[in-house]
Amino acid sequence: MSDPVGPHYPMARQCPFAPPQEVTDVREAGSVPRVTLWNGVRPWLFTRYEDARTVLSDPRFSADKSRPGYPLSSAVALAETSVEPTLLVMDNPRHDAVRRLVLGEFTVRRAELWRPAVRAVAEECLDRMAKGTEAELVADLALPVALTVICEFLGVPFEDRELFRELTHTMNLVAGSTDSAAAARQALQDYLEDLVAARELRPQDDFISRTAARHLADGTMDRRQLAAMALLLLTAGHDTTANMISLGVLTLLRHPRHFAALGSDEDPRLLADTVEEMLRHLTVVQRGIRRIAVEDVEVGGHLVRAGEGVIAAINVANRDPERFTAGEEFDPRARAHGHLAFGYGPHQCMGQSLARVELQEVYAAVARRMPTLRVAVPAEEIRFKSDMAVYGVHALPVTW
Repeated sequence: MSDPVGPHYPMARQCPFAPPQEVTDVREAGSVPRVTLWNGVRPWLFTRYEDARTVLSDPRFSADKSRPGYPLSSAVALAETSVEPTLLVMDNPRHDAVRRLVLGEFTVRRAELWRPAVRAVAEECLDRMAKGTEAELVADLALPVALTVICEFLGVPFEDRELFRELTHTMNLVAGSTDSAAAARQALQDYLEDLVAARELRPQDDFISRTAARHLADGTMDRRQLAAMALLLLTAGHDTTANMISLGVLTLLRHPRHFAALGSDEDPRLLADTVEEMLRHLTVVQRGIRRIAVEDVEVGGHLVRAGEGVIAAINVANRDPERFTAGEEFDPRARAHGHLAFGYGPHQCMGQSLARVELQEVYAAVARRMPTLRVAVPAEEIRFKSDMAVYGVHALPVTW
């Protein structure tokens, strides 16, 4: 007899490099089950690529977490509504109006201007690592690169990086304290509001200074709104990238042929293709993207009623064989463009071009400079971030 409540979501992974098999089975069966969350809310689970794109792009689905029945990922997710809301939880027309104010800062051309700086930071980290024979990849490479780049981009003093790392960790620990998550978010918001005020008085060549000069004086933004924008970019911009660096390097080490090819420069397109395939195959947003219907919506022949929550399981949708030829496999030569790792629709990640530059430069530098790199502990000792909103590894000891 089937469970009338529905399976609990998220399910546990059987393989650390693949989504839970139960969710993959749902996609392969072509079904749309109702799953049960931590608080008893029962959203619909969409796992096919086309269905996920519909959920993420149809304006009849709301991203507003304050709506009754919204399928919150955890109790700590409530903290996002405890201070000035970010773009992630805004609906149109407000979302697009705010996003348009800063979109010019995130063009491909601007991201490419950061490539030499990203390369220099990666090389500095690898220089320090090369002085020894072993290192911890998260602490010695992934986090320093991601934090340095986003701090320089925003105009945040890099000496405060440990504060940002600790507060972000608290906000993303899904089983953590709601009060602690709210306090961490408020602390970041307060810090960034003070920084916005300082940049108004003494502007520099950074995102906060330029945005303050453009939009605070004419009233299109205020300090709280700009601080909330910076908070989103700071937390999302370093956490997802750092996890993709460490988990991506680990994946390359499991595929030595691809790792060697990346270091040889045999194909000028291979680096970009490897990053796209890594984003598709790993998809570190592991608990899906959540929405709630504000009107009745038909998705892939399935009717979602107004007031019902939905989850787009993008990590499973990104392996849909009807869209991606590699499916469950990791194949950089499959050219996996069009994946959903950065979302889709109006809320698609603004910082994706900069993230691509970071990943390309770091993967290439590691493959070129450390061709004998290997994991320094047994596979069973690697601790994966099943307890976090963003997937990755807590630590990765390596040697060469």
